[in-house]
Amino acid sequence: MSLLCVRVKRAKFQGSPDKFNTYVTLKVQNVKSTTVAVRGDQPSWEQDFMFEISRLDLGLSVEVWNKGLIWDTMVGTVWIALKTIRQSDEEGPGEWSTLEAETLMKGDEICGTKNPTPHQILLDTRFELPFDIPEEEARYWTYKLEQINALGADNEYSIQEESPRKPLPTAAAQCCHWTYLGWGEQQTFEDPDSAIDDRDSDYRSETSNSIPPPYHTTSQPNASAHQFPVPVLLPQQLLLQGSPRDSCNDSVQSYDLDYPERRALSPASSSRYGSSCNVSPGSSQLSELDQCHEQDDDRRERDSIHSCHSSGSFSRDGQVGFGEQEKGFEVTGEEETGRACEPKEMKEDVTTHPPPDLLLHRDHVLGPQESFPEENASSPFTQARAHWIRAVTKVRLQLQEIPNDGDPCLPQWLPEGPAGGLYGIDSMPDLRRKKPLPLVSLLSQSLVQSRKAGITSAMATRTSLKDEELKSHVYKKTLQALIYPISCTTPHNFEVWSATTPTYCYECEGLLWGIARQGMRCSECGVKCHEKCQDLLNADCLQRAAEKSSKHGAEDRTQNIIMAMKDRMKIRERNKPEIFEVIRDVFTVSKVAHVQQMKTVKQSVLDGTSKWSAKITITVVCAQGLQAKDKTGSSDPYVTVQVGKTKKRTKTIFGNLNPVWEEKFHFECHNSSDRIKVRVWDEDDDIKSRVKQRLKRESDDFLGQTIIEVRTLSGEMDVWYNLEKRTDKSAVSGAIRLQISVEIKGEEKVAPYHVQYTCLHENLFHYLTDIQGSGGVRIPEARGDDAWKVYFDETAQEIVDEFAMRYGIESIYQAMTHFACLSSKYMCPGVPAVMSTLLANINAYYAHTTASTNVSASDRFAASNFGKERFVKLLDQLHNSLRIDLSTYRNNFPAGSPERLQDLKSTVDLLTSITFFRMKVQELQSPPRASQVVKDCVKACLNSTYEYIFNNCHDLYSRQYQLKQELPPEEQGPSIRNLDFWPKLITLIVSIIEEDKNSYTLVLNQFPQELNVGKVSAEVMWQLFAQDMKYALEEHEEDRLCKSADYMNLHFKVKWLYNEYVQDLLAFQGQVPEYPAWFEQFVLQWLDENEDVSLEFLRGALERDKKDGFQQTSEHALFSCSVVDVFTQLNQSFEIIRKLECPDPNILARYMRRFAKTIGKVLMQYADILSKNFPAYCTKEKMPCILMNNMQQLRVQLEKMFEAMGGKELDPEAADSLKELQVKLNTVLDELSMVFGNSFQVRIDDCIRQMADILGQVRGPGNASPNTRASVAQDADSVLRPLMDFLDGNLTLFATVCEKTVLKRVLKELWRVVMNTMERRIVLPPLTDQTGTQLIFTAAKELSHLSKLKDHMVREETRNLTPKQCAILDLSLDTIKQYFHAGGNGLKKTFLEKSPDLQSLRYALSLYTQTTDTLIKTFVRSQTTQVHDGTGIRFTANEDIQPEKGSGVDDPVGEVSIQVDLFTHPGTGEHKVTVKVVAANDLKWQTAGMFRPFVEVTMVGPHQSDKKRKFTTKSKSNNWAPKYNETFHFLLGNEEGPEAYELQICVKDYCFAREDRVLGLAVMPLRDVAAKGSCACWCPLGRKIHMDETGMTILRILSQRSNDEVAREFVKLKSESRSLEEGS
Repeated sequence: MSLLCVRVKRAKFQGSPDKFNTYVTLKVQNVKSTTVAVRGDQPSWEQDFMFEISRLDLGLSVEVWNKGLIWDTMVGTVWIALKTIRQSDEEGPGEWSTLEAETLMKGDEICGTKNPTPHQILLDTRFELPFDIPEEEARYWTYKLEQINALGADNEYSIQEESPRKPLPTAAAQCCHWTYLGWGEQQTFEDPDSAIDDRDSDYRSETSNSIPPPYHTTSQPNASAHQFPVPVLLPQQLLLQGSPRDSCNDSVQSYDLDYPERRALSPASSSRYGSSCNVSPGSSQLSELDQCHEQDDDRRERDSIHSCHSSGSFSRDGQVGFGEQEKGFEVTGEEETGRACEPKEMKEDVTTHPPPDLLLHRDHVLGPQESFPEENASSPFTQARAHWIRAVTKVRLQLQEIPNDGDPCLPQWLPEGPAGGLYGIDSMPDLRRKKPLPLVSLLSQSLVQSRKAGITSAMATRTSLKDEELKSHVYKKTLQALIYPISCTTPHNFEVWSATTPTYCYECEGLLWGIARQGMRCSECGVKCHEKCQDLLNADCLQRAAEKSSKHGAEDRTQNIIMAMKDRMKIRERNKPEIFEVIRDVFTVSKVAHVQQMKTVKQSVLDGTSKWSAKITITVVCAQGLQAKDKTGSSDPYVTVQVGKTKKRTKTIFGNLNPVWEEKFHFECHNSSDRIKVRVWDEDDDIKSRVKQRLKRESDDFLGQTIIEVRTLSGEMDVWYNLEKRTDKSAVSGAIRLQISVEIKGEEKVAPYHVQYTCLHENLFHYLTDIQGSGGVRIPEARGDDAWKVYFDETAQEIVDEFAMRYGIESIYQAMTHFACLSSKYMCPGVPAVMSTLLANINAYYAHTTASTNVSASDRFAASNFGKERFVKLLDQLHNSLRIDLSTYRNNFPAGSPERLQDLKSTVDLLTSITFFRMKVQELQSPPRASQVVKDCVKACLNSTYEYIFNNCHDLYSRQYQLKQELPPEEQGPSIRNLDFWPKLITLIVSIIEEDKNSYTLVLNQFPQELNVGKVSAEVMWQLFAQDMKYALEEHEEDRLCKSADYMNLHFKVKWLYNEYVQDLLAFQGQVPEYPAWFEQFVLQWLDENEDVSLEFLRGALERDKKDGFQQTSEHALFSCSVVDVFTQLNQSFEIIRKLECPDPNILARYMRRFAKTIGKVLMQYADILSKNFPAYCTKEKMPCILMNNMQQLRVQLEKMFEAMGGKELDPEAADSLKELQVKLNTVLDELSMVFGNSFQVRIDDCIRQMADILGQVRGPGNASPNTRASVAQDADSVLRPLMDFLDGNLTLFATVCEKTVLKRVLKELWRVVMNTMERRIVLPPLTDQTGTQLIFTAAKELSHLSKLKDHMVREETRNLTPKQCAILDLSLDTIKQYFHAGGNGLKKTFLEKSPDLQSLRYALSLYTQTTDTLIKTFVRSQTTQVHDGTGIRFTANEDIQPEKGSGVDDPVGEVSIQVDLFTHPGTGEHKVTVKVVAANDLKWQTAGMFRPFVEVTMVGPHQSDKKRKFTTKSKSNNWAPKYNETFHFLLGNEEGPEAYELQICVKDYCFAREDRVLGLAVMPLRDVAAKGSCACWCPLGRKIHMDETGMTILRILSQRSNDEVAREFVKLKSESRSLEEGS
C-alpha cells in the first residue's frame, strides 16, 4: 500500500482568457477528486490531493474541464503511469505535461492518451515515503496515557457527567466501555446533509496504510460533546435462545466487563510466546507480561473461563454508574498481577452475584445452580455441538488438563458462544505447557471456524436486535418508505411562469416578479421557484398536490390524485413482493399482522400530512470555520431559522468566525414536507449596507445555509451540519451545530431516524448472515465507482436505500453502519476486502478537502452522525483484533487456502486503511505504520509457532514424514543422552520458513521495502532456535554423553540452516555468527579422537604395505599404497573441517592449529617407522627407492594440504607448524638418502681400489704432446672402467625406480661417496694402518720411527702421483662429472662444479703439482689457529713493559717471552728477523730426574732450504721459570713478505742419549709483527699443533716427499706434541 501525493499547480492555455473557467479532475484506482474552478488562461490552483494506491500497474488520469452554462467541456487530459512516479518526502517543482484530446482504452481501463493539444498543465506527483514516530514522543504518550488511565480507574461518575468533560480515551476506554445499546454515550445522530461536493465524495479505494501502536493513539475530544443520550430500553428477552443460526455471531457481549478480565488473565507470555496480543491500559502493543508462571494448566484454564464475564446494561438515570462497573471489573497497575493470580473462588464470587441491572449474557458459562429460568427453556447448545464438547472435555480430562470437579457435561474449558474456543478477543492458547497437539488439528480448525465470524461479537454489539419496541417502529417506517418510495415518486411538471405580483421562491426565498424575475411553476401542485432551484425540491408532486387540493376543497381533483397514488402503491406491491416479504421476515412479523400493517401504512401515505403535526425545538449552539466578510478579516455572524413560514433570528456575535449562540427556538409544524432553513449571515451596519437594504430584501452578507427536511427528523439530535452554498457565486465554509428535538404527534418517544436506520441495517444484516447465510456473509457483486455503496443483494439494498432516501440518512452514515456490522464478521471469507474498500472510501469522504469548505478533516469527522468516539473506538477495537488474528495468521489464514490468503492480504489492507484514517481523518501526528504492525504480528505468530513445534516436535515430524516411531514422552523432547530432537526441529523450522517464503511473502507484499515475511520468519526462527541450541549444547558440554560424530552431524545441519536462510538477512550481514562457538569444544573433541584414529590407521596401512613388500601402487606412481592410505585418511578428516565452512576466523584458526598437530604427529610417526627399518631394506634392489619415494610423496602431499588449508592465509601458528614439519621430513629424506648412499661404500671402495691399481701401473711423462694426450684419454678410460661398470647398473635402476627429487638426492650421495673415496684412496695417502694423521704424528715422535714411516711409504707405490697420473685423474673426474649430469637428467653442472667434495679432490690434486715452498707458504697463510685457536699472545712495545697477568686461554702449559725485531734492507728488500728469547714462565712439567728446559725457535716459511732455519737456547737445570736472554738472527730473503712466515717456539726437556721431551708449543705469525716492526711477545704454550682440512692435506702430500729434507723437517715439526710426563 502506497500513498500518492498530487499537487495541481497551474496551467497554460492557448486562447482568450475570458473563455476559460477551468477545474481539474484526478482519477486513480476508482477514486476521483476535483479542484476548485479558476478563471483565466493561466489558472493557478495549488491544491493537494492524496490517494491510497494498492496497484502500481495502473495510472493517474488528469482531466481539465471548462465550466459552461449548461454543461462542462473537456480541455484535455493526460495519463501518468504510476510506475514512473518518484518517491520522496518533499514537494518538488513539478513537471509540465502536454494535455491531449483523446484517451486510449485497454479493456475497461485507460492505458494512455493521444492527439496533443496546445495546452499544458504543471503537476507535482510523488509517492510519500513511510515515517516513524520519534521514540521520545512514543514514551511521552505512553506515560500520559498511563496517567489518564489511573485517573479513570479511581474516579466514579455517571455517563451524563462523563460526556462533557471526558479526557483523552485510554486503552481501556477505547476498547472496553460499551453499554447495552452498543456504543454508550458515544452514540451520536448528526447531520443528514453534507457540504461535500459530489465530485469529492467518489473516493473508492480498497486499501490504505497502518501499524500496531507502540502506544494507544487517541483521537481529540469530540467537538460534538453534547450528543443526545438515548434512553436505555431493557428488552424482556435479553438472554439469547439457542438456535442453529447461532453459528456465526448472535451473542450479545458487553466488552467493558469482558475485556479487562481477559487482559489480566490472558496466558502469560514471554519472548518465546509473544503472540498473545494482550492490550494493557497503557499500551496497545502485543503484551509481553509474564504473569503467574507458577500456575498449572488447570488453574489457568479456570481463570480463563471466569475471565469471560457477562455484559451489563446501564439505565440512563444511573442505577448502576458507569464508573462503578468499571471499578468493579477492571484492575490497573499493581493490582493487575494480583488479580490475574486470584483463586477461582474469588472470581466466582464476582460473576455469580451480579447487581440487579446486570443481566448475564449467553456467553457466560453458568453452572446448574446459576442458571436462569429463561435458560431452562432451551439448551444453549445444539445437540451435535453438545456431543462434541462432551467428547473434547473427556479427552482433556484423560490428558489431565482440567480437573473433573463438576458436571462432565459442563464445558469447563470451552466458553459458550460462537467464539467459545478462545478465551477472549485478545487471547490465544498458552502453548508452553500444553500437551502435544497437531499443528493444525481438528480442534484448532473448529476454533478457527468458530472465530471466523464471531470473534468480535463483543466489539460490534448489535443491541437493536433485541429492542422489540424499536424494531416494531422501524418495521412500520420501513414499510412506509418502501410502499411509496421517493425514488419512484412523481416529478414536478414545471413550466416557465411570470409572477404578476411580488412572489418568493419556495426554495431560496428569492424574488419572483415579472419578466425580469421569471421562475418555474409546477402545473400539478403549484409550487413556485427559480429555475436554478427546481432540482433542490424533492417532495413528491402527487402528494403535495393532494395535500393542497384537500386544503382548498377541490375534492374531485383530490380523489383523482389519491387514486393515482393508490394505483402506484398497488403496482409497487405487485411488482416487488419480495421486498415486503424480506421486511416481514427480518422483523419476524406474522402474515396477518403484516397485512394489517400494510393497510395502515398505505392509508398514512394517502393521508399525507393532513393528520401530521409536530413540535420542533431547535437550539442554535455554535458554528466554526465561517468565511471572513469584513475588511478586518472577520465577520459579525447571526443565524436565521425558518420552519414553514415562521422565521426566527439569533443575536449577533461581533468579530468572531467561531461564534457561540446557545439560543433555543420553538416551532410548530403541520406539514411533513416542510423544510427547516438555517442560514448564517454577516451583519453589516455601514452606509453601503443601508442603501443595499433599501434596494434588496437581503442586505447582509450570506455566510452559508443548511436545509433540513422535517420528514428526516425524529427524537432528539445533536448534530453538526456543513454550511452549503445558495448559488454558485456564494463563498461558503464552516459548519453549524444544532440541537433539535422533535415531538411528532403519536410518536413522542421514537428514536431518531439515524438510530432507526441502524436498527434496520443491523437486523437486515443479521437476517441475511446469521439466519439465511448460516453465519456467512454474502458479498454482493457490484461494479463501478459506487460499488462500495452496495451492501446487500438487490432486494435488501433497495430497502436500505429507500429508507435512507426517505428519512435523510447520508450515504456515509450507511457506509459506517455497514462497516460496524461487518466488523463482527471480519473473519468471514471476503469480508476484509469489503471492509478495506469501505474504510478507504470513508477516509476519502472526510480527508479530501473541497472548495466549498475549509473545515479540517478531523472537524468534519467530528460532525459525523455516526459518532466520532463510537467509530474511533470501533476502529481501535478492530485494529486490536486484526493484530490478534494476524498474530496467529498461520491458523487463521492457512497457506493451503487461496481464498484465506486473499483475506489475509485484505486484512493487511484494512489495517493500512485504519492507519490512514488515524493520520488523515483524526489528524494524529505520528500513527504507527501498518508495516510495523504486520511485522510485529508476524513475529508474534512465529514466536508461538516455534514454541509449538518445539513442544510437539516428535509428533509433528512423525506425521509429516509418516513415521511410526513411538517414543516415551520424556524422550520426545531435547535430551542430554542423544541429539535426535534437533535435526527434527530444524526440519520443521525449514518447513515453516519455506511456507512463509513461498506462500505468505507473496500475499503480504504491500510493504516490499519494509516487510518480507520469509526473511522475518527466518530471522525470528533462527533467533529462537539459536537461544535453545546454545543452552542445550552448554548442557551437553558438561556431560558429553553423545558421540562426537553426532555433534559434528548436528553442526552441519545448523550450518546449512544458517547459510541457506539467515546469512543474507540484513540483521546478520557483516556479523560473525555465533553458532561455531557453540560447537567448538565438540569439534576439538572430534579432532582429538580423529588423531588417534589416524595414527591407528597409519600403523595398519604400514603393516599392509610391509606385507605386500612396499609395491608401487601403479605403473606411473613410484610410491607404495601406505602413503595414499595415510593421506586419504587425513584429507577425509580435513574435508570434514573444510565443509564446516566456519565463518569465525578465530575458531577456524584453532581448528587448523589442532589439525596441523595431527598431521605432524601422523607424518612424523610414519617417518620414524621408515627411518628405523630403512637400513634393513638397503640391501633390497628397489625397496629403498620406493621408501624414499614415500617420504618425498609425504612432502608433496603435505604441500598440497597446506595450500588446501589456506596457504598464505592460514593461521600463522598452524602454518609455522606445517613448515617446520616440512623441514623435518626433508631432513629425514636427507638422512635416508645418506644411509642409502653409504650402503654402497664397500662396493665403491672395491671399485676405487681397482682404479688405484690400474692407475699405479701407468707410466710415462706428463708433458702435453698429442701422443701423450691420447694416451692419457685411453688410460683414463681404463682406470674408470671398474667404477663405470658399477654405476651403469645401479644408476639405470635408480632412474627407473626413483622419483626425480629422490633420484637427485641419491645421485648426490653417490657423488659424495665416489669423490670422498677417490680422494681418500687415490689422491691422498691410503693410511690403512691407522686413520687420519695419527700415523704421521706417531711415527714422527721419535727419530727412530721415521724409518718406519719411510718404509711404509715405500711399500705403497701410489704415494706420490706422477704428473701423468694427475692428468689421468683430472680427465677421469670430467668423465665422472658428465656421467652424473646425464645430459640434464641427473645433477646440475653448477652443483657438480661447486660440490665441496669435488673441490676438495681437485685441490688435493692441485697440491700434488705444487712445490714444497708453495705448500708451506699456503700452510702458513691458511693455518691461523694452530695453538690455542690463535689467541693468547700478548704484545707490548718492549720487554721491559710487563703485560697483564694471564693469557686468557684455557689450560696453558707455560709461557715464553720473546722480543722480535723485523728489518727490511732498503736496497735489496731482504728481510731479517731478530728473535730474543727472554724467558719461560710457569712451566708445567713433572719429572723424577733432572729437569733441564731449553727453547727451540724455528722459522717456518718458503725459500728456507739454503738458510739457517732453527736455533736452540742453552738448557737451565731444575728451573721452571728459566731466564735465557739469548738472541738469534733469521734471514728471509726478498722473495716473499713477512706474512708468509711464522715462528714456531717449542720448549723441551733435554735428555741425554735419548730424544728430548716436548713440554709445549707456540706459533707466532710474522704478519702480526710486520705492522709493528718490533715488539715483545708473551706466548702461551699449547700441547700440540691444530690444523684444518687444508693443513692436513698439505701435511699428507709433504709426507710423501721423502727425498725433500725441508718437507720432511716440516712434517716432523708440525707433528710434534707434548710428551707424556713421568708418573702420568
